[in-house]
Amino acid sequence: MANVKYIPATKLRHSGAPIESKAKRRVAGYARVSTDSDEQLTSYEAQVDYYTRYIRSNPDWEFVGVYTDEGISALNTRHREGFNRMIADALDGKIDLIVTKSVSRFARNTVDSLTTIRKLKDYGVEVFFEKENIWTFDGKGELLLTIMSSLAQEESRSISDNITWGQRKRFADGKVNMPFSSFLGYKRGEDGKPEIVPEEAELVRLIYKLFMSGKTINGIATYLTRQGIPTPRKKTRWREATVESILTNERYKGDALLQKQFTVDFLNKKMKNNEGEVPQYYVTDSHPAIIDRTEWELVQAEMARRKEKGNHQNSLNVFSSKIYCGECGSYYGSKVWHSTDKYRRVIWRCNGKYERQTRCSTPHLTDDEIKRLFLSAVSKLHDERETLLEDCRFMREVLSDTTELEAERSRLMEELTAVGLLTEKLFEDNATGKMNTKEFEARHASYVERYNDLQEKLSAIKNSEERKHQQIKVLDRFIEDIRGMKALPIDFSDRLWNALVEKVTIYTDGRAEFLFKNGTTVTERL
Repeated sequence: MANVKYIPATKLRHSGAPIESKAKRRVAGYARVSTDSDEQLTSYEAQVDYYTRYIRSNPDWEFVGVYTDEGISALNTRHREGFNRMIADALDGKIDLIVTKSVSRFARNTVDSLTTIRKLKDYGVEVFFEKENIWTFDGKGELLLTIMSSLAQEESRSISDNITWGQRKRFADGKVNMPFSSFLGYKRGEDGKPEIVPEEAELVRLIYKLFMSGKTINGIATYLTRQGIPTPRKKTRWREATVESILTNERYKGDALLQKQFTVDFLNKKMKNNEGEVPQYYVTDSHPAIIDRTEWELVQAEMARRKEKGNHQNSLNVFSSKIYCGECGSYYGSKVWHSTDKYRRVIWRCNGKYERQTRCSTPHLTDDEIKRLFLSAVSKLHDERETLLEDCRFMREVLSDTTELEAERSRLMEELTAVGLLTEKLFEDNATGKMNTKEFEARHASYVERYNDLQEKLSAIKNSEERKHQQIKVLDRFIEDIRGMKALPIDFSDRLWNALVEKVTIYTDGRAEFLFKNGTTVTERL
């Protein structure tokens, strides 16, 4: 029988240090709380104090420090500054042992947890999870850690699902929540509901007024910045996106569209704009309005009109981008005559008057002349008010009829489903060897082309429906304003101009042709 001699180990397996070494292990603690509530902050401070005392009380340990993260989620480790700094120090040879409360405190992402533990082990750094009594250098440590990390991740998933369910339940009940700290015009009231902040509400109204007086979104942003007015997030520079969000947010008219976004990945908290994947809820009159409902709709109509026209002007004048030259088709723009003397005068003329070999001979106009022509045209509308309203009601019925569009959409959806089934069958046939690669690629390319074509047609139908919906809103505003004109004469107002006028065309012979938003044309003369 062979003679077997036992040779004992002389070094620690993971650290490489001699077994008989009396050197103290350099130990760090890790503490984290997931919220910034008073209760949790107390827990946070208690954890720091506990690990400081716990490590110092062990004579074989040398206290390195307590690394902390306050108010940070554990779902992934990318944004945990304290955690990442601790791992960097450990890999740099400054720490031999990390002590933490539990697996869930360390990470609720199984992949992150195991990857980090394995990397630390490669560098001779152990982790002790106090609650579960897991030492990662122990033979059973990694198995137990895998089980506990998975349970922690599922716990996070469950918490996330419960939070999501609670949010959607509140949405379904019509309960509105706002990011009050960054939402201009409202604060959280004593009952938890939105409450108007008068000073901020005036700023919101100013933004709407500037837009309806002709100023562009970029122009409004520039104006507010120059005035030194802070943004909703208390920044000094206003951006177009901020102004546009204020002008288009339905909450300023007292309504609320809930679940505009949703979480697609609970681990990294990735959000996505809701394009029909999950239900939405629209709550009417959910809170006090800052902007009149009619005014808000007018702003949306004006914004759609400008986008369609591709208007990039930065003028403050309400007449910008609505007056055209009947000779060359250019916009009328404002010009200043005698800007430095007492004869100073602002006039409107064709922007392309001197840009062609042959000058446009259309006349120039003053603000007062434009207003006079407009009021005269409106008075003619008023004279035929009942007939006009009847025509408007008929137009509204025509616009509301979407039968053909719905039928076409249904047909396209059926065809889209058929293409999907054909594509699925194609992949099955390819996988089972029923067709060669060349045939597969040709058919697949054909299906993809057909699919994209159908999607474009569906998108066109959606755009048509949106245009009809917008036209109905504009027509409703037009009807409302015509009904409101019970007596003549009426005074000029920016709001009435924007509500009624689609465009004005000026001709060489002095005719001013008003095209109103209901399609009615009225001609005036200078």
